Amino acid sequence: MSADNKNTAAAYRLGIDIGSTTVKIAVLNDLSGLGKCSLTAAIPVISVMGVQACPLPTAVLSAQTGFPSYYYDDYTAHMEEIMDQWEKMDFRPDGIYTGFLAGDVQAEMALEFIERFADSDTRILTDPILGDNGMEYPIYTEALCEKMRQLAEKASMITPNLTEALLLLYGKEEMHCRWKYLSGLETEAFMVEIRKTGQKIAENFHTEAVITGIDLYTQSADKEAEMANLIVNESIWEWVTAKKEGGSYSGTGDLFASVLSAGMVKGADTAETVKKAVNFISRAIHDTVLEGTNRNEGVCFEKHLGELL
Repeated sequence: MSADNKNTAAAYRLGIDIGSTTVKIAVLNDLSGLGKCSLTAAIPVISVMGVQACPLPTAVLSAQTGFPSYYYDDYTAHMEEIMDQWEKMDFRPDGIYTGFLAGDVQAEMALEFIERFADSDTRILTDPILGDNGMEYPIYTEALCEKMRQLAEKASMITPNLTEALLLLYGKEEMHCRWKYLSGLETEAFMVEIRKTGQKIAENFHTEAVITGIDLYTQSADKEAEMANLIVNESIWEWVTAKKEGGSYSGTGDLFASVLSAGMVKGADTAETVKKAVNFISRAIHDTVLEGTNRNEGVCFEKHLGELL
């Protein structure tokens, strides 16, 4: 990190307006034309929070993969070329945020990116995109999962959902067994087990983790279902919850990780940043439900960007 950018990050932490010097995050993720996810979610969120998003596309798609038809262009061959050019420019980002990686080769390139562009004080967020709702994604392989573990070990923060947390710890077969066991628990016992999972993630990878998008169902007729996020490091843990509304929408995980990545390089408190992300996404989901938007189209977040300032 350059001296100017170190001073900028320090000024953010102290709440000092330092003018035009810009803190930068390199964002390794795909670019989908439709679906409001990945880079199309990350760039506006990171930008409105006063941080420059520097995208390194891992793939270019006509639409995110939840749509029945889409064009996909793998960018693996171009990633190295972009990295070479950035190295010539002595590019040193203040943060690195890794998202969708199409396989273990791209994950290895993300590790190479960290080796080439990160300094000792570069903040790294890894969103280990491997699966959701107790199922691994089609891209999943044990080789990719192992590379994600290596990325997690280098990260300042990781943002797995529960499925991904279990995959990182145990692999595919054991994840399925544990998911079935967890699904049969009452809410209180379920939360205890998730906390244990989070603590094991933090201890194994020596990083701060936010386990995202955890459904908390209740047997009480007078209490609404909630969506929870667990913040955990090696010494503390904290739940941040919100009313569950609507279903599963494209891009909400990307929006969440993007808010956290910008907050991270600005030196913001993790719990406060998670609460900001939860409130922002909850309002976007509420509008999306009112408008009856198809889940593949993503959530109506644009008019709420000002809440992130």
